[in-house]
Amino acid sequence: QVQLVESGGGLVQAGGSLRLSCAVSGRTFSNADMGWFRQAPGRERELVARIGWISGITYYAESVKGRFTISRDYAENTLLLQMNSLKPEDTAVYYCAARMATSYEYDYWGQGTQVTVSS
Repeated sequence: QVQLVESGGGLVQAGGSLRLSCAVSGRTFSNADMGWFRQAPGRERELVARIGWISGITYYAESVKGRFTISRDYAENTLLLQMNSLKPEDTAVYYCAARMATSYEYDYWGQGTQVTVSS
């Protein structure tokens, strides 16, 4: 089992920055990768970025490439998402998720944190 708790969301003006954190507990050694997803009202949930928990290999959606940075802190068992140059279209609920090495899908999800970017 893996438990995920997000924090760091809030209201920011366009062009501003936020950093999201996801506290990870449980069987972290079994993680294959972790990701940040987001879901805006009336839209499907989309993958924003993911990182291999051991390898550190990253992937970014085109819409956030060059503005967002995903990272993990082993010492603190934390997944991070640094978001710079935020745009109103980044407004969404952001979720962190973990995929186990034996799974093809993300098995564990946090409760989500709201990010609102005003124009």
